[in-house]
Amino acid sequence: MGVNIVEKVDDCVRLRNVLISVSDKQGLETLVEELVGQLRGLTIFSTGGTHAKIQEVLGKRAEEVLVPVSRYTGQPETQGGLVKTLDFKIYLGLLTETYNPSHQEDLRRTGAVPIDLVVVNLYPFRKTIEKEGVSLEEARANIDIGGPCMVRAAAKNFHRVAVLVDPADYAGFLRALKKDGGCTLLEDRFRLAAKAFRHTALYDGEISEYLGRTGFSQASPCYRIQKKVGGL
Repeated sequence: MGVNIVEKVDDCVRLRNVLISVSDKQGLETLVEELVGQLRGLTIFSTGGTHAKIQEVLGKRAEEVLVPVSRYTGQPETQGGLVKTLDFKIYLGLLTETYNPSHQEDLRRTGAVPIDLVVVNLYPFRKTIEKEGVSLEEARANIDIGGPCMVRAAAKNFHRVAVLVDPADYAGFLRALKKDGGCTLLEDRFRLAAKAFRHTALYDGEISEYLGRTGFSQASPCYRIQKKVGGL
């Protein structure tokens, strides 16, 4: 089956559904307050600690706009937040194209909604490995999986989806959103996508460099390795 080639896109995409899942909660309060203040009918999907923080920020208003990802997907978060957002409905919402009838039918079939904005930053891998005495296992546990997947999916579909990976971009994004009547523009989505891919590339590079520097001879003593006997 061939790759979808998009020819028709909207310059202005109105924000209706937003997915927020951040480790660094700097600026989150202002971002959420402004989004809810500017946009009527907005739905915010969120997870774990981010959901709790948004609930705290919005108070009673959270009942009208805030939806736990687990309620939306129908799947509870796994222990320790291991799996939260790696779900078919989430990725339909991120990757579907506005003018693709098959994609729109997939949304209807599954009860999914198009996600227009993703606000994600990743587990603090670099901060973790810079701590004195950090173990390999602590470092490994802070390798983000769901975050980079969401960032990459949103950035790939910049035709329709905006992605914010840096709290320093929140203020400019909100100013543009207000100026453009609650819409994101294609040029801005393209610029944010480029930054998002740089972000995930740097993140993967830090992990690769750390594992290479550590080496298996140093890593293996960290574990009680069970030897397999008699085949697989």
